[in-house]
Amino acid sequence: MPSSVIAGIGMYVPANVVTNNDLTRYMETSDEWIQERTGIKERRYAHRTQETTTTMAVEASKIAIERAGLTVQDIDFIVFATLSPDYYFPGCGVLLQRAMGMRQIGALDVRNQCSGFVYALSIADQFIKTGMYKNILVVGSEKHSFGLDFSTRGRNVSVIFGDGAGAVVLQPTEEDGRGILSTHLHSDGADAEILAMYNPGTHANHWKEEKYASFDEAEIGQMFFSHAMIDDAQVFPFMDGPAVFKTAVVKFPEVIMEALNTNGLTPQDLKMLIPHQANLRISQFVQQKLKLCDDQVYNNIQQYGNTTAASVPIALCEAWEQGRIQKGDLVCLAAFGSGFTWASALMRW
Repeated sequence: MPSSVIAGIGMYVPANVVTNNDLTRYMETSDEWIQERTGIKERRYAHRTQETTTTMAVEASKIAIERAGLTVQDIDFIVFATLSPDYYFPGCGVLLQRAMGMRQIGALDVRNQCSGFVYALSIADQFIKTGMYKNILVVGSEKHSFGLDFSTRGRNVSVIFGDGAGAVVLQPTEEDGRGILSTHLHSDGADAEILAMYNPGTHANHWKEEKYASFDEAEIGQMFFSHAMIDDAQVFPFMDGPAVFKTAVVKFPEVIMEALNTNGLTPQDLKMLIPHQANLRISQFVQQKLKLCDDQVYNNIQQYGNTTAASVPIALCEAWEQGRIQKGDLVCLAAFGSGFTWASALMRW
């Protein structure tokens, strides 16, 4: 059975840089407050009308395909991870296929939020190993900026997120000991609502019925999207930051160690850990927990904020472009996010 190897990698971030000081025009916050809590200094925002989740994915994919020495016609499957699709449906996978003029290949959309890219990579890895596909395009892309609450009310979420895209081309390799060694996927929906965007949705607010006890069935049935939701700020993401942090600092190290233990390795064997860029404080905690040195962990949340499904491939691409990852290096990708879901992938570059 062949292994899966990343044959090409690319990234794209919008030109528009938004600093912490820029955000003070819309909300009560400060550069010091944001950096202290998240480590973020700036982020990128896509053009409101000229850039979408798909268009950014196209730019990242072009680079990945070219670096793999392929053309778009060589790609035989797409796995697209995002929480911010162009449309409620259809998904971005088919939009990417159309935009790039690809053959009528399969396209799969993954909705695992911050863990989305690692989940997508694991899925593609299985297709490669079984021989079903030979050149799989795996994408993580997000346009968060169009759906954030730019007021003091929403600042705990809005200061964190940015836009961007990353992509890799996954191929089979017969080279012994190279490629993806293992992937590890987990979920626990017990606390799904503490990091979520509830609307629009089909839940009809059943999980907080007490607030809508006075509504009749007709009113509940119209609550897929309503003016009341806008007035109550229910159309923006919600996050209980301390609760998310508390769980993340447990699950991140666990899933990384799971990957290492499965392959008989230790943290000291790692050349590079690429954590999902959720919060610099989380990454620093994980680094200390695993006793890794600064050169073993790549962080770029300072420049891009949290780009959710795009953060792992963007960070991986930058680390590779800077020469910090070479052929034969042991690399671990890890992510934790809404759901909760968490995942890791260990690979020999």
